[in-house]
Amino acid sequence: MTANPPGQAFPSKARVAILAELDKEKRRLLQNQSMNTPGASISLSRPSLKEFKDSAEQQHIAAQQKAALQHAHAHSSGFFITQDSSFGNLILPVLPRLEPES
Repeated sequence: MTANPPGQAFPSKARVAILAELDKEKRRLLQNQSMNTPGASISLSRPSLKEFKDSAEQQHIAAQQKAALQHAHAHSSGFFITQDSSFGNLILPVLPRLEPES
């Protein structure tokens, strides 16, 4: 895995995903604002900072899982799956199922 350049908090894929999410939220808010009649109360639901950080962290972990899986498949003859583990493993090796001999 490569280190991020200085001053870059998130990898570029995570940054693009965050910017896309912000753009989608902005469009939703503009659409809600145009639908409301004058004098009506506008309720804007924004995700909290914690939810935003959790989403960015989940996207980062998903990217790490994908990279780990690609690396494992390229450098090993084993089979691997992505799965959350109690021990923090991003991918887990699995044994192939063998068909019973007749």
